[in-house]
Amino acid sequence: MAEILDNLSEFFGKPTVKHGFIVILILLSSFILSRILKIILKRAINLASKKLQVEPTQYNFLYYAMNLMIILAALILVFYSIPGLRSLGITLFASAGFITAILLFASQQALSNIISGVFIIASKPFRVNDIIKVGDQRLGRVEDITLRHTVIRDFENRRIVIPNAVINAEIIINSSITDELICNFVDFGISYDSDVDKAMEIIARAAVSHPNFIDHRTKEDKNLGVPEVRVRVIGFGDSSVNLRAYVWTADHSAGFVLKTDLFKSVKEIFDREGIEIPFPYRTLVFKNPPESGQPK
Repeated sequence: MAEILDNLSEFFGKPTVKHGFIVILILLSSFILSRILKIILKRAINLASKKLQVEPTQYNFLYYAMNLMIILAALILVFYSIPGLRSLGITLFASAGFITAILLFASQQALSNIISGVFIIASKPFRVNDIIKVGDQRLGRVEDITLRHTVIRDFENRRIVIPNAVINAEIIINSSITDELICNFVDFGISYDSDVDKAMEIIARAAVSHPNFIDHRTKEDKNLGVPEVRVRVIGFGDSSVNLRAYVWTADHSAGFVLKTDLFKSVKEIFDREGIEIPFPYRTLVFKNPPESGQPK
């Protein structure tokens, strides 16, 4: 028995066997760590995907990227654990580092978009189906979120693809982050000779009768007699008194339909009631009137 133990000790004490055992241990540990990482990452991605309503398959590359990091770490340990390979490992990793630096420099924009996509997933400034406006872009509904870009569908049914790095650098207006109810500003102009009170009453009545209108008043507002739709004079134009109606709807889509319908119905009522929607007048003044007999 003692002889067997001595033989085993001598066998495992050989540098080749010892180094081989270390390599196997490192590779086995890397494999186990990779499997554990896959399980944890899969659960985290599935949870995030449910909250963001995004397909989890779009984030599978995260697992492969982290898995690659584990493999690189394992190779570093393998080269470092074998003295004869340390110098070769330093040369290989120096070359790999140089190549990696070149690749990173060449793909910095793509990496910027990916990192920005991770930040969007983590901070959740918007989700799929949210109504948002990014910078000077048109208002639209978020249709898809990937780690590279975000797709927004505007109300003309056009897809706007915006890189995530651009979104992170812009101001985002999210109309769905708390309450989807929208207060729509509907503006009208009437002539200075028209009855302002009558025009305001017509606008309010037309707005309340629209099927998309929502009474946003609280119980206290109703007790105080606050009108269902507020119509105010907001200024004086060159040829018009400018009125604005504040009309609530369920969302932007309903608000767009309401505004277009109100423009038509209010115009028709104004025509019947003799309320003029003005257009600019221009008066020409001749400083030196033409002499008699000359063409005017």
